[in-house]
Amino acid sequence: MEELIEEHSILRGATFGFIHTLIPLVGFYTGWSINRFLKIISNGAIAGIIGIVFAHIIADFIAALADPDLQSAAFGIVIGGFLPLLAVPFLEKYVTKSKYHTVVGDHEDLKKDLKRKHR
Repeated sequence: MEELIEEHSILRGATFGFIHTLIPLVGFYTGWSINRFLKIISNGAIAGIIGIVFAHIIADFIAALADPDLQSAAFGIVIGGFLPLLAVPFLEKYVTKSKYHTVVGDHEDLKKDLKRKHR
């Protein structure tokens, strides 16, 4: 079995996957939210979108640094994570959000957001 693991690198990236999943899981259970901070400094309309991207990039970076197989790729992963943000203005302007989209957020902020009108 050990030869199979070494020969085919079955567990390559396992540390990354574990930490990358553990960080948001801990955040969900502890109530830590980057969205609250972003809602304070922005109009709140796209804070959730930007917040989840930033949180994802941070989790990617920490997980890549912790995984010996991906340490050399950590900064490339971060750069690659920021590139899709260039599409946000286009998506906000030209893509209509579905009325069936899932609303995810902080429970106390969610009630306020649903009552408030956004641009």
